[in-house]
Amino acid sequence: MVRTEKQTYEVVVVGGGTAGLSAALVLGRSRRSVLVVDAGEPRNAPAAHMQGYPSRDGMPPAEFLAEVRREVTGYGVELVRDRVTAAEPDASGEFDVAFAGGGRVHARRLVVATGLVDELPEIPGVAERWGKDVIHCPYCHGYEVRDEPIGVLYGSASGIHQALLFSQLSDDVTLFLHEADEDELPDADWQMLAAAGVSVVSGTVAGLVVEDDRLTGVRLTGGRVVARSVFVVPTRMVPRDSLLAALGARTKETPAGPFVDVDPTGLTSVPGVWAVGNAAGPAEQVVNAASAGYRAGVFINMDLLHTDLERAVEERRSGVFSPEGERAVARALAKTASA
Repeated sequence: MVRTEKQTYEVVVVGGGTAGLSAALVLGRSRRSVLVVDAGEPRNAPAAHMQGYPSRDGMPPAEFLAEVRREVTGYGVELVRDRVTAAEPDASGEFDVAFAGGGRVHARRLVVATGLVDELPEIPGVAERWGKDVIHCPYCHGYEVRDEPIGVLYGSASGIHQALLFSQLSDDVTLFLHEADEDELPDADWQMLAAAGVSVVSGTVAGLVVEDDRLTGVRLTGGRVVARSVFVVPTRMVPRDSLLAALGARTKETPAGPFVDVDPTGLTSVPGVWAVGNAAGPAEQVVNAASAGYRAGVFINMDLLHTDLERAVEERRSGVFSPEGERAVARALAKTASA
């Protein structure tokens, strides 16, 4: 993206996934000038389908995003494929935004919707099968693998939680302790696993067995293969927050590590900067991301409206009108607008 002159937008949205496009949709419908800058790296790209979104359940993620892009451009929102490399605040609290492709624009407000990266366990075969028969979320993919032989890799953060959740969907669930020791599990966990009918396998997982492009088993270091057609792995969820960090946004601790701290509208500790979707939390499914973007768009529009009106009031007060005349003009304008 190359611009010879620095153009001003009321809002620049960094990230063109569900959360960013949802914010852009609300702002476009409010007749705001909006630029969405998208690097084209959605978190759910490896998945064939997305679930849990009313009326769009089972829709391919790429198809869904293409439809939302079509909608937002109908309201005058501009979309570009590029990457934001910097956002520098100016003296007025607005931002100069620089792009990897060259050029800069000016933004009165920023929405950061850059998502996160799933760092996978370093087990041979996991990365290659990710989003196919290696999964991580019972709500995203669980129904589609119901009644199959499911393996769950023990994670230090998730513990036995995933195994118990997947036991709702299949009577054949095996928890692989991998590098954990049996003694790490408290008695209460063993009792819960037994009550849920989950079997437990000790020993380090050495890799996956794949035949005819399908997962057929999990191999342990001793050579034993446990037949499984689905493997659930914990991921390390790392937010793409370099832009927020450079702006000095405050973070908070979550079970998945530090994420940017936002208020209920998505506003960060940096005035004029909102963060939505997985950039602001690890548990934002597509439907949650859409809601977060919508909410941020509403409050950004109100923020801009009140900022502009307060500025206009100050300008009028500093003009030729007396206080009495100012009130009369304001009332006349209000009556004209409501007529």
